[in-house]
Amino acid sequence: MKSVMTGNQAIARGFWEAGGRLAASYPGSPTVEMLESLKEYEEIYSEFSVNEKVALEVAMGASFYGARAMASMKHVGVNIAADPLMTFTQIKINGGFVLVSGDDPGMASSQNEQDNRIFGKFANMGILYPGNSQEAKDYMKIALEMSENFQMPMLLDITSRVCHSRSIVEMGERVEMDIKGFSPDREKYTMLPPHTFKPQYEMVERLEKLSETAYDIPINQLYEREGTDTLIIASGLMYYNLLELDLDVSIYKLGLVFPLSVKRMRELADRYSNIIVLEEMMPFIENELTLMGIESKGKELFSFTGELHIEDIRRGLKKAGIIEGVDESEAPKLQMIPRPPMFCAGCPHRPVFDVLKKAKVRVIGDIGCYSMAALDQWDASDIMISMGASVGITKGMNKMMRRNGDHAPLVSVIGDGTFFHSGMTGFVNLLHQMDEEDNMTFIILENSTTAMTGGQHNASSGNFNSADDMKVDIKAMLSAIGFTNVREVDQFDYKAMKEAVKEETGRKGTSVIIATRPCALRFKIKEKNFYVDPKVCIGCRTCVKTNCPPIRMKEYQGIDKLKSFIDPDMCVGCSVCAQVCPVGAIKRSR
Repeated sequence: MKSVMTGNQAIARGFWEAGGRLAASYPGSPTVEMLESLKEYEEIYSEFSVNEKVALEVAMGASFYGARAMASMKHVGVNIAADPLMTFTQIKINGGFVLVSGDDPGMASSQNEQDNRIFGKFANMGILYPGNSQEAKDYMKIALEMSENFQMPMLLDITSRVCHSRSIVEMGERVEMDIKGFSPDREKYTMLPPHTFKPQYEMVERLEKLSETAYDIPINQLYEREGTDTLIIASGLMYYNLLELDLDVSIYKLGLVFPLSVKRMRELADRYSNIIVLEEMMPFIENELTLMGIESKGKELFSFTGELHIEDIRRGLKKAGIIEGVDESEAPKLQMIPRPPMFCAGCPHRPVFDVLKKAKVRVIGDIGCYSMAALDQWDASDIMISMGASVGITKGMNKMMRRNGDHAPLVSVIGDGTFFHSGMTGFVNLLHQMDEEDNMTFIILENSTTAMTGGQHNASSGNFNSADDMKVDIKAMLSAIGFTNVREVDQFDYKAMKEAVKEETGRKGTSVIIATRPCALRFKIKEKNFYVDPKVCIGCRTCVKTNCPPIRMKEYQGIDKLKSFIDPDMCVGCSVCAQVCPVGAIKRSR
């Protein structure tokens, strides 16, 4: 049986077919759909953990007990999971283990562009690199087999375009794998000196054995053409993009990108005088060849950043002399109308940032839907780095401001999902060396979901939705650890939100405001819509400046001046526009 699947769906299917038992993840594009897809397979326990480190540790526990396990996350999530990962890879595994990293060339949905093939090598893992959905499914199964055969965790590195693109997949049946159980062995599982010295050598030995296997492994294929002295080495999607050009060159397609077979690569170097490496982002394979003493060309021809499309490959190969006479203007340029991201109608974040912008305070943001506050159309946030970083950054900036005689208030905004992911430790650290001269206000946006990645639950979702089993009370938690000034505000009460921000930023100390409105999209919140009375409206655009999607200016018949208008099909009745209107021109329909 065949089916059209995304790469994410195919990885989930491959894990199920291979007898997978446990999968853990933290939602982050481009890998969210993997765990979402696994929910349909009742044989697999799956969970979105509170962060990537915990997800990795949950999957590690299953592997220790002899079950096939996987952890999936976006590329920056591996940074969060690095602490346990770098020790876990020393251990001879029990149950097969695969870490799936979703890399994001071009940063379509990420704050950086990180090539985790380098991380895989750093962690002494074998690395598989699929280029379409069929390979995504097959490579997951192969990775689990390799993991058990070589007793090492494997990395399945996949890019965002392969995660989301669809292709035909040949389906297979599930192969049930026994759960082996756990046999205590402190020398194996307790990574403390002196037990840690022997595993260092064993890691090298495992990689050397895998390198020997790589010599003729079926997922590494050589496609030769007679009469050419050029060999192009490609993997993943780059191989399939290269095929579109139908060039008279030989191609070495890599499925296992690390470790490479030194013997195989030197044989190819003896046969081909012109070796070109086609890869996105970092010169990973190119550098591996350099370490082997093999000359090749790569990043001097192709960009080190962004995705490499067919036209980019064509330009690079023209530079290399492989293609002649390429006309840069031969392909028509498709003009796309820019569509900047925006908050949804009824989004509870919108009134918060409208208040902050009008308050003219310095705002330090974090990762989530509210990251959009840093975009030009909002201009309401000044810093945004990584998950949970806002808390520590705010403290560090505050301390230097005070020493520099700067007594302006600082506001930090963090979502509830990010708070549970990596913000809690930052809040605990705020209690260290607190000063009465501090002026820090932290706003926690408790919308009861991980909204930016599709509405997955977080640790406080159960406070609003009985179907969720975690009901952490953020206010109670902060009070328990020592914060004395914590207040909850319904941000759709615009006046109350405005007064809370004014009061807390206007006095010294550390304060926390918890904005309590849930996500309108996740929980399908909709009330009777609002409309504009054009005869009352003065065209001041105060409502438009809240950046709510249903609101725009338009011409009304018989009225010369543009007046605001609310699309009744889009309005969910949040009432913020009516509250900011200075003349009462916006009213709720009956």
